[in-house]
Amino acid sequence: MTNKVTEFVAPYGTLPHVPDDVTLPQFILDSWHPTRPVNKNANPVLIEDSTGRGVHFSEIRARTFGLANEMKARWNIGEDQVVCIFSPNHVDYAAALWAVHRLGGIVTTANPNYTADELLYQLQLTNARAILTHSGSISVAEEACRQAGIPSDRIVVLDSPTGYSGPYCTLEGIIQVGLSKHPQYIERRLGPGEGKTKIALLSFSSGTTGRPKAVAVPHYAVLANVIQMAYYGQANEIYGSATRYRPGQVVLAVLPFYHIYGLVVVMHFYIFVGFSLVVMPRFTLEDMLKDIQQYHINHLLIVPPMVVLLAKSPIVKNYDLTSVTFCMSGAAPLSAELTRQYCERLPNSAIGQGYGMTETATAITFPQIDMHVATLGSGGQLLQGNTCRVLKSDGTYATYNEPGELFIKGPTLALCYFNNEEATKETFLYFDGKPDRWVRTGDEVMFNEKAEIFVLDRLKEIMKVRGFQVAPAELEGHLLHHPDVGDACVVGVPDEYSGEVPLAFIVPSHDAQERMKKDAAEEGRIKLALMKHVADHKVHYKKLAGGVYFVESIPKNPSGKLLRRFLRDKARELKVQAAAAEKARL
Repeated sequence: MTNKVTEFVAPYGTLPHVPDDVTLPQFILDSWHPTRPVNKNANPVLIEDSTGRGVHFSEIRARTFGLANEMKARWNIGEDQVVCIFSPNHVDYAAALWAVHRLGGIVTTANPNYTADELLYQLQLTNARAILTHSGSISVAEEACRQAGIPSDRIVVLDSPTGYSGPYCTLEGIIQVGLSKHPQYIERRLGPGEGKTKIALLSFSSGTTGRPKAVAVPHYAVLANVIQMAYYGQANEIYGSATRYRPGQVVLAVLPFYHIYGLVVVMHFYIFVGFSLVVMPRFTLEDMLKDIQQYHINHLLIVPPMVVLLAKSPIVKNYDLTSVTFCMSGAAPLSAELTRQYCERLPNSAIGQGYGMTETATAITFPQIDMHVATLGSGGQLLQGNTCRVLKSDGTYATYNEPGELFIKGPTLALCYFNNEEATKETFLYFDGKPDRWVRTGDEVMFNEKAEIFVLDRLKEIMKVRGFQVAPAELEGHLLHHPDVGDACVVGVPDEYSGEVPLAFIVPSHDAQERMKKDAAEEGRIKLALMKHVADHKVHYKKLAGGVYFVESIPKNPSGKLLRRFLRDKARELKVQAAAAEKARL
């Protein structure tokens, strides 16, 4: 059953030209675009938060060259070869990324909290040839590289800690050697239209099911998104008043650069519009507050758990946050109540939400440019160049203020899931026999007449824990390897701080059930063992923070598919019961 298609687009303006024959470093470091504001200030591009050291534009270009020069001379990194960056945020992260691109290579960014098994999976899937890692992650990188067959001389310490005397070369050392040599490479130049197919990034996402997938993001997609955000935000006075995105301001780069939100929106867009990025390696509330006060931060790009802390933590009042003029929250929905609480704490700050995903690289919507406090509950307004359809459960297309599943097309779509044709076909779709590609988001949304999006629910199974994607199937597969597990189903349960957290419903194995019959205390021991089983092998946000519950069976349909929604409802009931019990106890 179908009806006339309603398509949602930005209510005004047309996306300016997006160059399709340049790479990311050529666009950011070497060229000009009409949406880019002229920066007449002498502000550094990057600031190391712990030392205050500033890195200016000319230094970034030089360090990018030095690293590319020596990677070519030492390892012959070249066309479509993959280099992994396995590190928290660092002032050399951008130079490392762009150096690989200068050589025609591809970058895959990895979560520095990964276990060796998780990193190994990423290295093998992407066929990475070298790794740039942080000194605190050396042991994990060593083990993963050993199993992946990456030679030890291709492990580079990114952060060059004081007094480091380990066996691996440092990024600083490689850059200095590269700067001492004549050019060892001829920079890759793209032909007309090649930027649309030339892969820049293999960014990991859980997609809609299964283990994390490598999303192949072309150079053109990131360029297009930067231009979309700059145009919508009126960063250049040619296009608007330039009141929110003025060159010379300061943004806190606390979101991880390995995540597409931090990589595209914070790093590329904010460098493009002339801000200084204060680079925080890891988030703690107190460190963030200190940085806001010390560096007079103007823009905060954060996720809902950080908003919770800003709105509710008593230590916030100990710091001067009056420099903050704008806050953008993304990666998960922000409630209207939290927005109000944030405004009470930081009344000088505008606030709004954006919506995007790795597969759309990145932002599809942006906070309303003409509002101090964006429409409560809204995920922002559509950026120019994007087209959306909303498909209702009955197979007809939604119009304004009607809910349904979101489908997106636009200039920023990723190419595919790398080396995963089946998953690609599930997410990257074609409609009506036309050549336009669409991304199926798995999110239930609705749009109003202003092209503002409201994210209602996730139809797909992926959980969002502190803004990070967690695939239930990945945790279920891991739990099923444990001898005490006969069957498993993992669901997300609401959590005020994390948004949601994983909870596991477990059917104990026959042996486990026999042990529990003999000893009542065995149930508790098994639950703790299962939680440890996950915690020992998965990154911290995938831990079973929602707990473990034993059940007699996992509900499934006749074809064997998990009926996860029934257990989601059960999990909510358990949470309500636990809250009531706690209230009664007090």
